[in-house]
Amino acid sequence: MARRQIPVIVLAGFLGSGKTTLLNHLLAHSGGSRIGVVVNDFGSIEIDALSVAGQVDSMVSLGNGCLCCAVDTSELDGFLERLARPAARIDVIVIEASGLAEPEELVRMILASDNESIVYGGLVEVVDAAEFGRTRARHPELDRHLGIADLVVLNKTDRVTDAEREELEAVLAGLAPGTPVVASSHGRVDPELLFDRKPREDRLESIRQLSFEDLAHEEHDHGHDGHLHAAYESVEFVSEDPLHPRRFMEFLDRRPEGLYRIKGFVYFGVPGHRQKFALHAVGDFLRMYRSPWARSEPRLTQLVMIGRGVDGGVLRAGLDACRHTAPQDADDHSMWGVLRYTQG
Repeated sequence: MARRQIPVIVLAGFLGSGKTTLLNHLLAHSGGSRIGVVVNDFGSIEIDALSVAGQVDSMVSLGNGCLCCAVDTSELDGFLERLARPAARIDVIVIEASGLAEPEELVRMILASDNESIVYGGLVEVVDAAEFGRTRARHPELDRHLGIADLVVLNKTDRVTDAEREELEAVLAGLAPGTPVVASSHGRVDPELLFDRKPREDRLESIRQLSFEDLAHEEHDHGHDGHLHAAYESVEFVSEDPLHPRRFMEFLDRRPEGLYRIKGFVYFGVPGHRQKFALHAVGDFLRMYRSPWARSEPRLTQLVMIGRGVDGGVLRAGLDACRHTAPQDADDHSMWGVLRYTQG
């Protein structure tokens, strides 16, 4: 009997568009479906993997590199084989690409796979409604990403007006004609929009014309040298000491313009506020989400900062200056700046 084929969905989108938030929403609202996940962080601290690991049915994680450049088809097959094995009983696999990946390359790798247990299930491109105009101006190649998408999620619509949302939808309709555009906030989309989608044959025909082996020798006008992540660098920071909340907020207020994305977890250790604070910053947008630490989880700060033209040494020095060895001496007033941006 032939093995049941499991759809593999590529979840793509620029830095901070809300891919991990959307994935967490899918995992929390999957009903009886079992979801396998391939998480690809840009940076050696796998923040996105840590964000989803507590609720995913089965997961493999590749940190410190762009998935479409760090592995070849056979290696991706290995990841997918682990998730598609019958014992895992997985119904759908989601590849959450790093925010700097080339989705077209990932789609080609899946289509070139020899694994008979998986089938390409579509490309979902997540767009940040508040940042799309600026992002597109800096990276016009994102138009091409949208052009091969099977579904576009216009995320963070709570941060724009109705008129701005309608204008964005019109732009997206021009860039991806015939492709459904789903407006959402906080990554809330109906999971059935993804799980039951089938690849559009006409949209993928141009991709199928090239094998993965052909790609290794072809000169692309959007090849690795022009790859999105070529212009970006990742800076990691880890501290076992709590951070002083007031000094940390001053650091965030002074963050350089080129620091596009900050994500991770912060530990302040202030009495009454010793929970884990998940931090998500995109451009000028900043949010923190408070949650309990897992029983065996170490209390520490782990941050990944992604930007262009940033000085990693200066950033780490600024965060080192936020260390606070006596958090018990702090009071509620020191947390006011943090709590202003905190939900949950």
